[in-house]
Amino acid sequence: MQSIEKLDEIWQDKAIESIINFVKSADGDFDCIAELLNAVSDSDSLQKIVEFLSSTPQGKQAFQKRPLLGNIDLQKLHRLPINSLGYSFANHLLTNNLQPLQAKSVENDYDFFAAHIAETHDIWHIVTGCNTNVLGEIQLEAFYVNQLYASRFWLALIAKNLLKAVIYDIELSTTYMDAIAKGWTMAKQAKPLFGIEWNLLWETPLEDVRNSLNIILPNG
Repeated sequence: MQSIEKLDEIWQDKAIESIINFVKSADGDFDCIAELLNAVSDSDSLQKIVEFLSSTPQGKQAFQKRPLLGNIDLQKLHRLPINSLGYSFANHLLTNNLQPLQAKSVENDYDFFAAHIAETHDIWHIVTGCNTNVLGEIQLEAFYVNQLYASRFWLALIAKNLLKAVIYDIELSTTYMDAIAKGWTMAKQAKPLFGIEWNLLWETPLEDVRNSLNIILPNG
């Protein structure tokens, strides 16, 4: 049997290798994202995330009910008023030629957390006003770090972008840091987004959703 110390060393080597591969990859390489997620998502870290999110009534209820978006009719949502959350979500996906992410089977809290974050990722983009370009993704990653616990995965994503700036284009560092600051500050001001049953809010005006969550969009 391998010792705990040896297992930790193996885990660290795997995490370092995945981060190096991610830095070398093109932006948006989902295979590298999956590799990184697998490398840094140890059970202890996942349990800390669950405990952190369960500290709010909304988060605790989410883990109890495990609500999922289910099947989404984008065309139906796209017929809602243009100021609604549902229209904004559908228009975002249709404009970018994307399809809603379908959650796989959910058997435990960890499965639910992963499924919920995956299928609501684009909704968080819309509600927070974060673009889908590199700066927008960095801003949302910083938002995640604050709202979903400072897990290794989200911190690794931010670190990856900073390392790429160091290696390939240091001139990007200022805009990257600005994006991190904007996302972090917005998340600290906002109410928790995790566990919201977004499909009950499709017809609600986007501005009302933001106001109810105290989402204050940064200037510039």
